[in-house]
Amino acid sequence: MMENNAKFKLRKDDLVQVIAGKDRGKQGKIVRIDRDKSRAIVAGVNMVKKAMRKRNQNDRGGIVEIEAPLQLSNLMIVCKKCGPTRIGYKITGEDKARVCRKCGEAL
Repeated sequence: MMENNAKFKLRKDDLVQVIAGKDRGKQGKIVRIDRDKSRAIVAGVNMVKKAMRKRNQNDRGGIVEIEAPLQLSNLMIVCKKCGPTRIGYKITGEDKARVCRKCGEAL
């Protein structure tokens, strides 16, 4: 497999909005990011039904709904002030902070 050295601006626990696909417009927090495949799992978004096998005594088998991964390019971070926006960076001395491109607020 080819090595992926892409830099992602989105991180775990970021509030994001889906900008393309069947769940367009929905918002949720990023649960997990797969950097190799450039995909993210967002809580409550892109739900799919999956047949699960019973693993132990108290585990329920059958058909369950789980979140499927979304392409990172279909997600946009949500700023508290101005809604979905792109991410910029501000470098002050030693530290580098992610900022909103619309209002300059730290994300």
